[in-house]
Amino acid sequence: MSDSDKQLKVRLDKWLWSARLYKTRSLAQEMISGGKVHYNGQRCKPSRPVECDATITLRQGFDEKVIVVDKLIDKRVNASIAATVYHETEESISKREVNAANRKLLASNNPQPRTKPDKKQRRQIIRFKSTD
Repeated sequence: MSDSDKQLKVRLDKWLWSARLYKTRSLAQEMISGGKVHYNGQRCKPSRPVECDATITLRQGFDEKVIVVDKLIDKRVNASIAATVYHETEESISKREVNAANRKLLASNNPQPRTKPDKKQRRQIIRFKSTD
């Protein structure tokens, strides 16, 4: 950790946006306010200052990531640099892989139709459902 990291104070919403974990800063604010982001295991406000070696738990879709802050940045940078400012824990990676495999198994057991039903099929569905 350098001296510049000690002096730099960055809001949590701004850090999440600049680390490219969320597409917009307002989206990061919504996620934090909605309880989808926890800082060191606790709910927090978007204005919470970020520190190095802090643990951030965030939900994105079906996945939950646990990341550790390595470096503080306050400007949005390209993806290759943004990937170096944090690292995801091994437990988090393995848990996400297991959950993805389970979702894939469930999806294969419950196939979705390729197209919407046409007019004739909709009538048949309505007829089938209405006969008790």
